[in-house]
Amino acid sequence: MSAKVWLVGAGPGDPELLTLKAVRALREAQVVMIDDLVNPAVLEHCPGARVIAVGKRGGCRSTPQAFIQRLMLRHARQGRCVVRLKGGDPCIFGRGGEEALWLQGHGVEVELVNGITAGLAGATQCGIPLTLRGVSRGVTLVTAHTQDDSELNWAGLAQGGTTLVVYMGVARLEDIRQGLLAGGMAEHTPVAMIENASLPSQRECRSQLQWMGRDAAAFGLRSPAVLVIGEVAGRAAAGVLEETLMRVAG
Repeated sequence: MSAKVWLVGAGPGDPELLTLKAVRALREAQVVMIDDLVNPAVLEHCPGARVIAVGKRGGCRSTPQAFIQRLMLRHARQGRCVVRLKGGDPCIFGRGGEEALWLQGHGVEVELVNGITAGLAGATQCGIPLTLRGVSRGVTLVTAHTQDDSELNWAGLAQGGTTLVVYMGVARLEDIRQGLLAGGMAEHTPVAMIENASLPSQRECRSQLQWMGRDAAAFGLRSPAVLVIGEVAGRAAAGVLEETLMRVAG
């Protein structure tokens, strides 16, 4: 039988944000390898599949990446339909690209299924448009953790003129703050820190770049969380978003 693996984005947590294509893949799946941040409610779409937990979270015991890849390969070569179910989008800090290349290099057909990423869903549910005419003409997605522990180009990010969305940044709030300030970003730049994006437990802390570490500590911010840094994070306060949209439209 032909070998195939679906690399599926389950979205940020709300099971209603799952795409129709993701649902189709789950219905066809015989083996589902599920990440730690995926809402278990989505498994209702694959009641007959074998579910294998292969969670990977920073600061916690994780399933080794090499083991996950070998496990996908083994089940695919045995002719099973395999779904690798990832939180958010598989190709936005989800290792989907490297897994696809590795599997294809071993003769396995791969299909990627996009999912809604947490930075987008969390911002939207807080009333924050990541782009807004006259305010922000683009979005930059970055992770605060790199494989080789190298630093981001903070000056480039600070002066890029786009909304900055930072993933996996809770443990590095002070480094992020110092890097952006040193890079030239204004200390009063609005910041939204969004925990558990799209879930009923979602929480939001509004601050400014200069105070975000202090405010996050007082708020008790915990992972998983995303940071939205830029003028749009301030324009979306109650009532202000509507006024801004009316001004732009008029």
